[in-house]
Amino acid sequence: MPTNEKEINCYLFDQLSILERIEAVTDDEKVLKQIAIERRQIERKLYQSPPLVKDE
Repeated sequence: MPTNEKEINCYLFDQLSILERIEAVTDDEKVLKQIAIERRQIERKLYQSPPLVKDE
């Protein structure tokens, strides 16, 4: 379980990297559309305010 915001952000950046790799090898418009949706959801979590975890 992630313990701080930095660790959570690392997981989210990893997810974005995976989406980029999938996007690079597909031409399927349905897949590309779904990747765009997933990217927006991940970025919403990544850049939300207030942060996911309060710094203590």
